Amino acid sequence: MLLFGGMRLDRLAARVGGTPFYAYDRARIAARVAQLRAALPAGVQVHYAIKANPMPAVVQCLAGLADGLDVASAGEMAVALDTGMAPQQISFAGPGKRAAELAQAVAAGVLVSVESGNQLEQLAQACERQGLPARVALRINPDFALRRAGMRMGGGAQPFGVDAQQAPALLARIGQLGLAFEGLHLFAGSQNLSASALAETQESCMTLALRLAEVAPAPLRSLNIGGGLGVPYFPGEQPLALAPLADSLQRQLGRLALAAPGARLQLELGRYLVAEAGIYVCRVLERKLSHGQVFLITDGGLHHHLAASGNFGQRVRKNYPVIIGNRMHGEREIASVVGPLCTPLDLLADQMMLARAQAGDLVVVLQSGAYGLSASPTAFLGHPLPAEVLL
Repeated sequence: MLLFGGMRLDRLAARVGGTPFYAYDRARIAARVAQLRAALPAGVQVHYAIKANPMPAVVQCLAGLADGLDVASAGEMAVALDTGMAPQQISFAGPGKRAAELAQAVAAGVLVSVESGNQLEQLAQACERQGLPARVALRINPDFALRRAGMRMGGGAQPFGVDAQQAPALLARIGQLGLAFEGLHLFAGSQNLSASALAETQESCMTLALRLAEVAPAPLRSLNIGGGLGVPYFPGEQPLALAPLADSLQRQLGRLALAAPGARLQLELGRYLVAEAGIYVCRVLERKLSHGQVFLITDGGLHHHLAASGNFGQRVRKNYPVIIGNRMHGEREIASVVGPLCTPLDLLADQMMLARAQAGDLVVVLQSGAYGLSASPTAFLGHPLPAEVLL
């Protein structure tokens, strides 16, 4: 029987009221943050990107471990502020910020990462109405991308940030508007397991940031170079090596200290902090045989865990790590785990070697702490929401 968070899986299922459910382990989250801090230079600040897992209890846990929180909506901003984290340590990014959200950010005193000239003008209007100077960072769309990234967020046309060539004019405009300029925000990609690719991108980010700092309306106080640190999901993938990444960051800290004394270097991490600390659990409703293939039909599926299902077929599908949590040993077989939805895309494991399961057994999708419930189409076909618990 799988133990998670110090509890047997069957007892955990009973505690949360049945299946399906997500469970997150605070001890694993704390251990990941501690591992990161032990490996990285002391001058690097670790911020948690709430979008990875916005469950309030998880955010509260990380507010006590991280140096700051990064949000992408007014809803996430409210969750961050409710933790008691100082507004000075909260930043607000996103390509589409509504006027009301910008006004809330100004009133709360959080750092706004401006992503367009229009956003900048709207922010200035909110400041004028409230009589407060907004704290501003300029998010840059760099003219390079993170190699071998699971998702590229820089290099070429992007909805995120301001093209690097346009940045000097907007930095000048920030000064003209009298806003409180604090720093720059760059994010080139995510989910990367190559330390050399990450180090190369961090060096490029620093070079670009220091060039732009020369024309900024005030001294650079903070530099957010994104994250991109990945976790292994699929067979053959290896955990990210932190030692070479730490060496790179030490070099970047030295460059920043020379060019902008007192400026803070920030990593914005989401998936890396929480993905491996979470599981998704559903129950087998029926064991079914079709043309010689075993299907385990469960009470959970893509409506709860879109990423594990393959994102509605929009990418080449690979199996997440899946186990039968109450049958850790014994006879094994090739089986597919499917959900209750009337679509062939509702697939949690495709012809995977699993313990031989029957109705009532518990299917566990590992690596499920990030981009799970909040990133899934929970209203699709009207099935109940799963529970969430932090242990």
